[in-house]
Amino acid sequence: MLRLLNLELQKLLLNRASRVLIFISFILPFTVLILSSIKINFFGFFTLELGELGIFNFPIIWHITTFFAAQFKFFFAIVVVSMIGNEYSNKTIKQNLIDGLSKKEFILSKFYTIVFFSLIATILIAVASFCIGMYYSSYTEASIIFRETNFLVAYFVKLVGFFTLCLFFGMLVKRSAFALAFLFVLYIFEYIILGLITWQANFELAEKIQNFFPLKSMYKLIDQPFQRIMMTKFPDKMDLTYDYAVHGNEIVIVLCWTAIFLFLSYRILKNRDL
Repeated sequence: MLRLLNLELQKLLLNRASRVLIFISFILPFTVLILSSIKINFFGFFTLELGELGIFNFPIIWHITTFFAAQFKFFFAIVVVSMIGNEYSNKTIKQNLIDGLSKKEFILSKFYTIVFFSLIATILIAVASFCIGMYYSSYTEASIIFRETNFLVAYFVKLVGFFTLCLFFGMLVKRSAFALAFLFVLYIFEYIILGLITWQANFELAEKIQNFFPLKSMYKLIDQPFQRIMMTKFPDKMDLTYDYAVHGNEIVIVLCWTAIFLFLSYRILKNRDL
């Protein structure tokens, strides 16, 4: 595994564009640190600091930071599809196979890289969340601090699942731009299916079925935290039935899609004439 990972890391780090995109994908999630320190001045009457509103308290901080950090995953998605596009355009994929790398090892090298960078991203956002929470939170009990760290697990699984989907599209079309376009097409397709099921049955059933779709299931791992924040601030005016928790069955669905996309990527390469 380490040999395959090292091989792929050398390719990425020798490419200037990949280095820049990797750097951006790791740095942008830390904008949440800037968000926590923003002060809004209301015409000189008073100053509102977001960090003082309680939204960076433990344990809600884990939910907020992972949700916002996940919005920047597109930058590393470009790296993933470029890994495949460059292999075909530079014909290095054929050279790797000639040098003794099997097609299975080739796919695994890409997947190990995805897991590695997803793990690094998760560790970085965990450290950032912990630092923000320790600075702003009024809770210092360990049981409260680490209560919802399962959002970090969901964040890691979400990244691995999404980037494996990008890997599949990269293998399918062999061009980075087309692979990214396929993500948009899949997004539209999922909502078309949602509309058709709603038309034939009802929205509640359609929404339940949609939760099994690739992109929707990945999004559902970490639901938006805005309604939760409003529930905390205005419990008498909000719907308290909003379920924002991380569920094991949702993680299993994304892991299943990850395995499917990894397998399909291998089958495409195995059956393709290089």
